[in-house]
Amino acid sequence: MIDRQLRVSLACAGFALFSANALAEVQTATLENATLTIDTDTNDFKIKALRNNSFQVTYLTDGKGAPYANLPSMALPEEATSAVTKDIAGDVELEETATTLTLKFNNISAHVDKSTHVISYSVNGKVVAKEQDGLNISDNGVSLSFALDENEKLYGGGQRVLGMDRRGHSMPLYNKAHYGYTTLSNQMYFGLSAVMSSKNYSILFDNTASGELDIGKTNSDELLFKAQGGRASYIMVLSENLIDTVTNTVAVTGKQPLPPRWLLGNFASRFGYKSQNEVMDVVDAFNTQDIPVDAVVLDLYWFGKDIKGHMGNLSWDAATFPEPEKMISELRAQDVKTVLITEPFILTTSKQWESAVANNALAQNDNGAPYTFDFYFGNTGLVDVFSEAGQDWFWQYYEKLAAQGVAGWWGDLGEPEVHPDDIQHMWQSTKVSGAEVHNAYGHQWAKTVYNNLTALQPDTRPFVLMRSGFLGSQRYGMVPWTGDVSRSWGGLKPQVELALQMSVFGMAYTHSDLGGFAGGETFDPELYTRWLQFGTFSPVFRPHAQDNIAPEPIFHADPVKSIARKFIQLRYDMLPYNYSLAFENALYGTPLMRPVAMAYGESDWFENADSYLWGDGLLVSPVTSANQTVWPTKLPEGVWFDFFSDTKYLGGQTVNYPLSQDNFPVWVKAGSFMPMADGLSRTEQFDARKIEMHYWHDNSVSSSSYTYYEDDGKNPASVEKGLYTKLQLSASVDEKAALTLTLDSEGSYIGMPKQRDITYIVHGLSEKPQSVSIDGRRVPVMWGEKGKTLSLAISCGYQQSVKVVIM
Repeated sequence: MIDRQLRVSLACAGFALFSANALAEVQTATLENATLTIDTDTNDFKIKALRNNSFQVTYLTDGKGAPYANLPSMALPEEATSAVTKDIAGDVELEETATTLTLKFNNISAHVDKSTHVISYSVNGKVVAKEQDGLNISDNGVSLSFALDENEKLYGGGQRVLGMDRRGHSMPLYNKAHYGYTTLSNQMYFGLSAVMSSKNYSILFDNTASGELDIGKTNSDELLFKAQGGRASYIMVLSENLIDTVTNTVAVTGKQPLPPRWLLGNFASRFGYKSQNEVMDVVDAFNTQDIPVDAVVLDLYWFGKDIKGHMGNLSWDAATFPEPEKMISELRAQDVKTVLITEPFILTTSKQWESAVANNALAQNDNGAPYTFDFYFGNTGLVDVFSEAGQDWFWQYYEKLAAQGVAGWWGDLGEPEVHPDDIQHMWQSTKVSGAEVHNAYGHQWAKTVYNNLTALQPDTRPFVLMRSGFLGSQRYGMVPWTGDVSRSWGGLKPQVELALQMSVFGMAYTHSDLGGFAGGETFDPELYTRWLQFGTFSPVFRPHAQDNIAPEPIFHADPVKSIARKFIQLRYDMLPYNYSLAFENALYGTPLMRPVAMAYGESDWFENADSYLWGDGLLVSPVTSANQTVWPTKLPEGVWFDFFSDTKYLGGQTVNYPLSQDNFPVWVKAGSFMPMADGLSRTEQFDARKIEMHYWHDNSVSSSSYTYYEDDGKNPASVEKGLYTKLQLSASVDEKAALTLTLDSEGSYIGMPKQRDITYIVHGLSEKPQSVSIDGRRVPVMWGEKGKTLSLAISCGYQQSVKVVIM
């Protein structure tokens, strides 16, 4: 253990970590507060041990080299780079040999070669990653180079449509809209300067500037990040398996706060509702047609009657929304939340242009005047979300709308959609160019909205919908979507890949405009139905589209409407299961949508984007082609049940799922539990006193367990203060094939029910049980012969243990 400052004298040249061409004689290496600082006669760098099996490597310029290289980290929470490292300092060791400096923490190590100064990284003594040319600063910007093994596969780059294994691809690191994309896209709304390897490590390039990510395309054995300038730093995350790599990567960049429970409901959304009366009529139609809905989303018509010329008004159009507070209040009385769009562009024709200029709220040109330019919506300036003046000015409008009752916030065009390289932002008293901070714009905007909302409404969980950000944006509650996707089968096909590539890096609520957004001359009922079925098992259920074809199911005829109603109702019935997934994500960083490889580590699953896991229990394989009668799906090892029919399938093979209009390829893993609630039309109606607990039984599963998380659905401090309960459920089969189900509880929250009525529904039994007992007392058997299911109602106190034996 090292509990004191340790200084090692080094006399080596050729510091390749910084530049292959520059010689930098090293003077000393100092370990203090879990940070190894290496001083040279020209440049310094440091390796810092972080929590979550991670190291941070940072180039220190001391005012030399590229400008802005010492900008603060965007990828890491502030506490990760502060004195919190003192908590782990005692577990960090420095070892020196004749050739190597090794910084050790837990079972991971960073090894600095004294001759070449290349850093390699090991887990349990085995090297898994190694710099090639390392971290460099030059007149051309900042770069980072790592060696790649021949058989290594890598996720990375964020939103792209390139296949799950991004090896062999090069892509811009520049967030940019791709309108109407389908089955190929190399540049999209939300890129990530990061990779995750099949060798169970992640590299996060902590640089927000315009750049490029080359994953073995130019040189097959090299991973290369390049940026026009900006911060010279990266984070290395090391683990022993993929699930730990994912959760450690998410944890080090900051876990997503627990969202409001209503996020998991149905959203009424389109481009766009043009009047107050239309909004109320749409919600009334959902009510009269018995389709659940929890929120209505207002696009840009809330502040102007036309698409162009009004952006930046940031206030209601009184002609079309004459009584917005009354509208919001009436919706709230129906447990329907109001969500508004805002954009960071302030048109010179808008009502707020003069105010923005007077308050120094806009990004500037070289002369210190507001930088103006033309784009689709008109001549405009851009809010400087990095400057305090810009943040304060922009926030005043959110504050006014929040006072009127707006419950959710939609930030659009936040790449920004147009962002000149030479535009000037003021960030922590330093002028930086648009090129230097382009990829951080949406991140900083979300941070401003989230932090101000938590201060303004400390008892409310913010809802922040944004389409662009950076590594770590999830810690500001960001809910991303995949942009203006084509309303076509080609648009539906890549949505699993897009969501999974984002989820493993922390953006767990990435979702699509259900039904597709862009184009489409005629309504395709099968495409629409299949997309909504997929959305049922997605983080956010939000049909949204250009309104030449209605995105809401209420405007379509049967059988489309009745199928949509069935699946939306299923979404609400699954609320306890889905909300428990949200809790898992907030506690541990585990995604809601998960690559199959996270649970079934065979190398061939790493590339699979045909299917995904929805939590631990469900395997979903979306139908992405028209006119199919069967849907071939590769099942992992084990026993699987058709979620809709309970038909049993043996895994480890490809099966042909028989399709109809109103079913969908979803399987349940034998041994899985699923809590459900029956018949909700709003998430607010959820009653923790009444839960259905489904269990899928097969004798091949000798034991299994599940944790169900529950709180009041609203308290922002639930996770932080432990104000939640866990129901621990387990199942076991003995040598006589008797099934035992046990339930235990732990923890509590304000408003938690003192008594629960739980109905166990056991699937997979081949025949009616001979006997059923609860805590040793025999009870009558409720058997459904048609579905071969056992139903069993029990009542228990909130801290009571229950044991059910089925023979």
